[in-house]
Amino acid sequence: MYIGSAKFSGGFWVNAVLITLIVIYFLYQAFNMWRRSRVSTLLDEEDFKEGMRKAQVIDLREKKDFDAGHILGARDIPYSQLKNRLTELRTDLPVYLYDQGRTLSSRAALYLSKKGYTKLYILRTGFQRWNGKTKKSKY
Repeated sequence: MYIGSAKFSGGFWVNAVLITLIVIYFLYQAFNMWRRSRVSTLLDEEDFKEGMRKAQVIDLREKKDFDAGHILGARDIPYSQLKNRLTELRTDLPVYLYDQGRTLSSRAALYLSKKGYTKLYILRTGFQRWNGKTKKSKY
């Protein structure tokens, strides 16, 4: 195909589409980081440990993952049940969120902020890199 005096092959268009998709993906990730930073604060493990005694610590992973091991003192409210169990959380206390990484915590923070929660904190590394005290269920 000729456009003007330049010749563009099929490989050019494939590369252009791939580059466009990659740029869109990174813009989407940056947008989500910006949205999360507006409603919550990322905490490293030490800051999370320091503040969790005065907060509601919520594990957003499913029950089987929670039972396999969770941060000592955390409550299991899976992200899939958060909307139905919202009344279990107090708006006047800080909410410390974590999941395996950070994806569900970011989504939960955005949802909770829409519901009036203002003191939202997310464990930066997620449970996968937690070195603090943990507990496993007996069953």
